[in-house]
Amino acid sequence: MNLKSYSYLLRRFTNMSSIPFIDIGANLTDPMFKGIYNGNKKHKEDLEDVLERAWKNDLKKIIITSGSLDDSIEALKIASLSENLYCTVGCHPTRCDEFTKAKDPEVYLNSLRDLLKNNRSKVVAIGECGLDNQRLHFCSKEIQEKYFEMQLKLSGDFNLPLFLHCRDAAPTLLDILKRNPNFIKSGGVVHSFDGSLNEAKDIINLGFYIGINGCSLRTDDNLKTISELPTNRLMLETDCPWCEIKQTHPSYSYVQTKFNSVKKEKFIDGSMVKGRNEPSTIRQVLDVLASLKKEDPVCLGNQIYQNTMDLFFKDK
Repeated sequence: MNLKSYSYLLRRFTNMSSIPFIDIGANLTDPMFKGIYNGNKKHKEDLEDVLERAWKNDLKKIIITSGSLDDSIEALKIASLSENLYCTVGCHPTRCDEFTKAKDPEVYLNSLRDLLKNNRSKVVAIGECGLDNQRLHFCSKEIQEKYFEMQLKLSGDFNLPLFLHCRDAAPTLLDILKRNPNFIKSGGVVHSFDGSLNEAKDIINLGFYIGINGCSLRTDDNLKTISELPTNRLMLETDCPWCEIKQTHPSYSYVQTKFNSVKKEKFIDGSMVKGRNEPSTIRQVLDVLASLKKEDPVCLGNQIYQNTMDLFFKDK
């Protein structure tokens, strides 16, 4: 390596350490952070260590994702642990049967509404809500669409952005958003995006952002799509404990920031767990994005940080 190349890498490493990050999608209510995998206890709860690593890796804020009423209650409990933790409130498309199983769907919606009303300082978005045509065995299209549209009322009532889930359902999701203009004035983000370039453009043209994580970077087509998206409409996330960038993904070759981890069966205090994603790895998503777009990671990271502040934290 020549001196010029070494100097560039040294500057890049030094600058990367000063980039502020916001993870817009962290599933910190997941049992894995209590050491439970598929119902089996493998190690002690280590969420405190996970959060400590996040703050040391320049995470300035983390938004905890909620997927149900109970999930939202748990997310708020976790969010109370730090002034840098926030959360969403809403019902995931694959769990919208909870509306029909409730005594009255309006009662379920009002329970979400009460959580929002009583926790305005901690809730920054409505969600995770949306549509999922890949997992209809959990919940039918009809039920998903009905209760997604019902949840849009919460965005309108509280002037909060939407944290959206979309799997093989972009046309229908966009149609529902377009016919409810009064309920989407606060905008939002389609998180964990893995759709086509045209779908991304349609989402952006509606005024929404695109959330990028490891699952957005799994294929060569994904990489090509993401490389063409405008920087001022992007956000970063981990979707932990899932959606890590795996060595089998084409995006892995662009990862500059590496982390040591141990298998869950050989858990050591203070160590990351192999195969369990966490907020610290958001740096890897920026590594890939900066390489794909051939942009300086500091400039790109700061732009994305500002995007996120503008959507979720302009009144905080």
